[in-house]
Amino acid sequence: MSALALGIMAVPAAAQDAADQTDGSTEEGQEIIVTGVRASLERAMDIKREAFGVVDAISAEDIGEFPDTNLAESLQRIPGVSISRVNGEGSQVTVRGFGPQFNLVTVNGRQIATTFVNAVGGDQDVDFSRATGRSFDFNNLASEGVQRLEVYKTGRAAIPSGGIGAAINVVTSRPLEMKGAGLRGSIGAKALYDLSNSDFTVNPEVSGVVTWTDPTDVFGVSLFGAYQKRDSEAASATSNAWNVAPFSQFPGRGASTVVTGAPSSPDTLVAVPNDSRYHFSEFKRERINVAGTAQYRPIETLTFTADAMYVRNRQSEQRTDQTNWFNRPFDTITFDPSDAVPTSIFISEGSGYGTKDLGFEQQYRATKTELQSYGLNAEWEIGSGFTLRLDGNHSLSTSDPDSANGASSTLFSMGAPVVDAHSVDFSGAVPIQRYTVNDRGLGSDGIRGTADDRGNNNGVLDLGDLGTQIQRTNASSQRHRVDQFSADLGWELEGGSRFDIGARYIDSSMTSARTQTQQTLGDWGINNVGDIRALAGNLIEEFCLACKFDRYAVGDAQIAFRGNAVDLFQIFEPYYASRGNPNNITGNEFDRVGEKIWSTYAQFTWDGSIGGRPANVVAGVRWENTKTTAFSLVDQPLRIEWDSDNDFTRVVSGNIAEITRTGEYNELLPSIDFRIEPVDDLVARVSYSKTLARPDFGNLFASQSANGPDRPTLLGGIAAGSQGNPDLDPLLSDNFDISLEWYFAPASFISGAFFFKKVSNFVGIGQVEQNLFGLRDPTTGAAGTRSGAAAAEIANLGAVLSDVSLFTFTALIDANNGNVAAARQQFQANLGANGQLDQAFVDTVLAQRDVIANSTDPLFVFDVATPINNREGNIHGFELQGQYFFGDSGFGVSGSLTKVYGDVNVDVLSDPNTDVFALIGLSDSYNITGIYDAGGLSARVAYNWRGKFLGGVNRGGARNPVFFDDFGTLDASINWDLNDSLAFSLEAVNILSEPIRSFGRDEKQLFFAQELKPRLFAGVRFRF
Repeated sequence: MSALALGIMAVPAAAQDAADQTDGSTEEGQEIIVTGVRASLERAMDIKREAFGVVDAISAEDIGEFPDTNLAESLQRIPGVSISRVNGEGSQVTVRGFGPQFNLVTVNGRQIATTFVNAVGGDQDVDFSRATGRSFDFNNLASEGVQRLEVYKTGRAAIPSGGIGAAINVVTSRPLEMKGAGLRGSIGAKALYDLSNSDFTVNPEVSGVVTWTDPTDVFGVSLFGAYQKRDSEAASATSNAWNVAPFSQFPGRGASTVVTGAPSSPDTLVAVPNDSRYHFSEFKRERINVAGTAQYRPIETLTFTADAMYVRNRQSEQRTDQTNWFNRPFDTITFDPSDAVPTSIFISEGSGYGTKDLGFEQQYRATKTELQSYGLNAEWEIGSGFTLRLDGNHSLSTSDPDSANGASSTLFSMGAPVVDAHSVDFSGAVPIQRYTVNDRGLGSDGIRGTADDRGNNNGVLDLGDLGTQIQRTNASSQRHRVDQFSADLGWELEGGSRFDIGARYIDSSMTSARTQTQQTLGDWGINNVGDIRALAGNLIEEFCLACKFDRYAVGDAQIAFRGNAVDLFQIFEPYYASRGNPNNITGNEFDRVGEKIWSTYAQFTWDGSIGGRPANVVAGVRWENTKTTAFSLVDQPLRIEWDSDNDFTRVVSGNIAEITRTGEYNELLPSIDFRIEPVDDLVARVSYSKTLARPDFGNLFASQSANGPDRPTLLGGIAAGSQGNPDLDPLLSDNFDISLEWYFAPASFISGAFFFKKVSNFVGIGQVEQNLFGLRDPTTGAAGTRSGAAAAEIANLGAVLSDVSLFTFTALIDANNGNVAAARQQFQANLGANGQLDQAFVDTVLAQRDVIANSTDPLFVFDVATPINNREGNIHGFELQGQYFFGDSGFGVSGSLTKVYGDVNVDVLSDPNTDVFALIGLSDSYNITGIYDAGGLSARVAYNWRGKFLGGVNRGGARNPVFFDDFGTLDASINWDLNDSLAFSLEAVNILSEPIRSFGRDEKQLFFAQELKPRLFAGVRFRF
């Protein structure tokens, strides 16, 4: 999550230096004299021109009026900057191929506490996520409170460390630096209409900035406030996981499976999905920003500034899910051999095994992020040419669950066991699901079904066919506190040169906690068909899910069901607990990482000429010492239960172990920037710097964890474990930049830049095979174990050995107290001629029995991953940028293009059993904006495009990459100043309804495809 700069805040030393260096005049850079799009672009151009190093900026068009409603969406107009989106809104930024975790975001030069629980708006992979990052979420910032965004792409000794992509500084203004005394400000209101809503919902946005200074400019006060609400909806298609294995071993292949499109080699990797899903989500977001600043200047050479701010961002998502999953083995499967990793583009299973269920899991995700920040600043000109700046700040950010049951994600699984035959087609943009319904009659008690009674026998899928399965919760939270103090001394020399020294101390503490629960209701086999209607029928709505899709054509989803997962949880949790099925804690994690950072710097600025041409040099060095202390509370697992074919539950013991580990490193970071104007209006720059980025907090944890395999280990399942490493070194980058800029006309320029980054100490993964916590594995098939006896008997009977048959036979042996002959008799009685088990019998067995390891089972061998500094990479690219206004016509155009190259790309043919390393976020981008600004009328039409990029690695048991498809958005806005006081505006975002789509090793291996709709804003602003 994030920090936010809203309001009118004190500018501490480093930020003030940056303002002086980039604007040429502090007051001119912070006053808003001319308004409108052109004025905003002119100010940004002036910052770029006068800066040392490669700096880009975006400036407010007027007080309380930033160019975009979202700061991340403004930043994407800067060359080299691209963004990620949550529910269509800009959230986090990537700079020159380096993702959010590699960029430092400051507020007026201060590092601010930042937290982010990734739950709302993502695919199903986020439901059990844990908050461990440092990334800044711009979705928490109300843009109306920001005066300027500065992006420093080259390092500087005086700028805080932490970003190797860029340092992004959010700048706000101070009352005593606003021109003119008295009361002035801006109050605005907008009406938001999100076209995704099925009804005509209009949401309010209100903001205001008020500043007052006394006539003598001795005392000033500023206040800022903003309230924003957004309701929206979205339809999406997903797949939970893709299994990747050699063709000869792919899951779901049986003796009678008809395979089409088989690759020529049995060792060729192929991809097979676990399931296909359709979703419909209803989102709510409410954001509040409040900030205040007071300044006191008792004498001309001394200014005190006190500031405070509060941010709250509440988000929720109610999502319904329709799941089509496969028993295995398949009847038919078709691969596309043209793919690098051939994808199973069509799978079918027919009747003959009994009806299986169609899943309708209900999910509710809700988080609340709050940020508080308090600062005190003093700036004192202690003598001629000497200025001392002291700054202190305390900030605290928390991201917590925000639902009635205390969870960030609640998953209530229910289904209808009425599918007689089904298929899925993955050859298009989203999967096409087809199924045949067979809802045989309900049992006489009205709730509990039997092996032959699986539905309400009315020939259609409806509420009476539904039954509960399990319900799970994930409560993920993050807390980050930052206390810091800095002192900077500047010495102005003759001729415009200067010398600066400074020191900073940061005491940071990040806490991450996660608690997970699971409760068996009717179990995965849906043993109590009818309990939904009997206990909560009034909470479930039948609706047409397929009708919610506009862009994508989908399959059978005309009949679906939705309800609030938390409401259902609160009804069924006590009901099933009273029947002997308690809500068990399956995970309980607590980690704290403390960092104490001491830094000092010295920086010399030379301003002169070379060969009669203006030239500047800024050279400096920064030294940093970082001490890390990691503390963990580990609830040690008691066992890993085998619940069904490929479902496992970790049961914790309640025995808490405390672990503390430490680390330390020192780094020296030199930098030098050279700037010269070889001819009038032409600026050339050359820069070198060494920068660092600290590892993700999650890599620094002291804790260990153990997880069940994705399928029985006899059949290739892998049990994964992990442990952190608080002694990691930071990522180090040697950066080289060269650029040329031509300012050929008023408010017009073109520029080109080349950059090269050599990065070492990337965090990779070291793999160790070992046992954890003494846990035993009931799925090995080893001689002398129940699963070993089951595997042998399945082979003797000529049955298909699969996840389902192995679990069922093992559970039967367990149920018969080890009597293999009795288990064989039951198993054989329900075995079809095709070697497959009757599904109703399977469901009955898994409902009655979980397999728990005993002393005959061998120890689990976990594939334990631990982070290590073992990677390096080279990234280079170029940026082109320009803007041009056609004289006094009011028309203009601006745009940029970025190309990024690197040797840190992912290999889609990588071993699915081994973690891979790749740089996340690397992508090309461009934007172009048409502008009109004249006679009080300002208008823009902008198109922003980001190319395909890698969004994640090592997803699931097959260590799949997660790619995001290219994304282009067309936005437009028009502002009309009726007079000096009153202005009206219209804005449209994502006019073309561009969707978000992610996939695995091939574009057909869909993970997530979400439809997005335009957002429309109508606003009015009053200035005084």
